[in-house]
Amino acid sequence: MIEIIVSILIILGGFLSLLGAIGILRFPDVYGRLHAATKSATLGVICIMLAVYLYFQLIEGIFSGKILLTIIFVFLTAPVAGFMISRSAYNVGVKLWDQSVQDDLKKALNKGKKSRS
Repeated sequence: MIEIIVSILIILGGFLSLLGAIGILRFPDVYGRLHAATKSATLGVICIMLAVYLYFQLIEGIFSGKILLTIIFVFLTAPVAGFMISRSAYNVGVKLWDQSVQDDLKKALNKGKKSRS
């Protein structure tokens, strides 16, 4: 039964990573690409690492804290890195896709500038 769970997690992780890679190639602007990279690819890596942890813990009988730390590290750092990259791209002036209809950050930044004046 454990082998089936590990196999499902590996297949799910590979599928999510594949979706992230397709999203990086297909989305039209840097913001959509970062969304694909941080969401699905992060979940894909976490699923694969969880499968590796379960395999070593339950089948081989080896506890590996490094794998758990890797899961936590990826879970915490990848979304934050994606957010920081997208925020800096926005601040530098990288344009949204020309068919984007809403820019919430522009409204929030303009409101902040008006309240400071």
